[in-house]
Amino acid sequence: MADGPAASTAMADVSPHADFEQVGAVADAVLYEGYLLYPYRRSSVKNRVRWQFGVLFPRDWVEADGPVTPTVSGSADSWYQRTECLVRPRRPDATVRVRLRYLQMQRKQVQEPGPDGGHRDVPSLRTADGTVHLTFDEAVPREAEITLRLDERAHQGTTVPVGAPGGTDVEPLPGAAGRVVRVREELRGSVTVAAERLAPDLVRLQVRTIHTGLAPAPRTARDEALRGAFIATHMLIGGDGVEFVSLIDPPAALHDEARACRNEFTFPVLGRVLGGVSSLGDDPPTARVVLSAPIILPDHPQVAPESPGDLHDAAEIDEILTLRTMLLTDEEKREARATDPRAAAILDRVDTMPPEVFARLHGAVRSLTPSRPAAPSGERPAWWQEGGDDGLSPASDTVLVDGVPLGGGSRVRLRPRRRGADAQDMFLAGRTAEVAAVLHDVDGSVHLAVTLDDDPASELHTWYGRFHYFRPDELEPLEPAREPAPSDTPAAEA
Repeated sequence: MADGPAASTAMADVSPHADFEQVGAVADAVLYEGYLLYPYRRSSVKNRVRWQFGVLFPRDWVEADGPVTPTVSGSADSWYQRTECLVRPRRPDATVRVRLRYLQMQRKQVQEPGPDGGHRDVPSLRTADGTVHLTFDEAVPREAEITLRLDERAHQGTTVPVGAPGGTDVEPLPGAAGRVVRVREELRGSVTVAAERLAPDLVRLQVRTIHTGLAPAPRTARDEALRGAFIATHMLIGGDGVEFVSLIDPPAALHDEARACRNEFTFPVLGRVLGGVSSLGDDPPTARVVLSAPIILPDHPQVAPESPGDLHDAAEIDEILTLRTMLLTDEEKREARATDPRAAAILDRVDTMPPEVFARLHGAVRSLTPSRPAAPSGERPAWWQEGGDDGLSPASDTVLVDGVPLGGGSRVRLRPRRRGADAQDMFLAGRTAEVAAVLHDVDGSVHLAVTLDDDPASELHTWYGRFHYFRPDELEPLEPAREPAPSDTPAAEA
């Protein structure tokens, strides 16, 4: 698509939109997810394979062995991302604003003076003051912005070049001990934004990001090809006079339109913005901002307010990572500090964390439910009392669903709730599964552990106890209700 007359572009020096700033913590967590993992040292095995989400390579390189397989998750390498979402314009002059965010790899090479007056590469170098400098790959955050007015010309779309220049920075080390050379390769790509009018008050927005740079040789190692890749690529979408509709929990009237949206290597969710959530009648909430990320998230994701800073592993628990980091030896901490400035910042934060801040990491109650009265004499005691779980057997217990007792071995079809279900459970809708156990929660609710029929690793999951969990009302029995046996029917009165 050619550039349209309604488009404008801006780079990172443009003042950020206030709505984007409010979802900045979550967006930054996506940007640096897996950037450097505990124990934050170069020598750690887990830090030798990096950048697993939202990586865009040149097409010729990434498809050297065949076309990429589209998926909503960006954990697979690709040469493009495609985001589609539903927008409700609220004014005739409504506009959408797209902020593309990504990392540009930066090679940090330590060099020592050579005998000929030049410099030679070394894996590490210690200066006279005892500071250690390590060769390691860093990354520089980059942004680009595109604005599209949702008028009659919006369907033509606009294509804007994006990217970052290459460059070399040289940092002399104290005492002429050597130098640190940082090298970046040029990145080239494009973003295409287009809008399709589905109804007077409904637009399907499409944003497509493509790597357009030159490809390295077909058999170039991934670590080398990363130097010319867009890393952790994702986007924020907002605007003026617009509201975005959830694709996870769309209004009933827009269910088909939501399902028709195609998202490849990324998926859009509603952002949590102060004063930016509204409800239209009985419809689910809408939002002013969408975060389209290569990591599957729920609507309105947020960083826990107790978290004092990013640990680059959002799947972990802050308290556990903080405790582990505190217990690193002095030598391990020296290596981590020399590995990357972001690792040094984590260590500084942990080492100076006030006790009251650390105490908040232990957990927080977000909502409370009324406590149940103590069980009368003769009934099962509460879960925290001795014998509270007597008589419960996850493997043999059953729960009645549509007249069918479901328990271990029962076959079911998965029907996640339309509203409030886990985002990843939504992608399992319609799949068949086998019940492994019936679990009674401490709050009195019941969940069923299931394994998917078409999962090739289902036996392995069962062996080490890894299941998907659903409420009874999210399951459809595949066996019909059993007719009562004659012995189950009360005898007729004489």
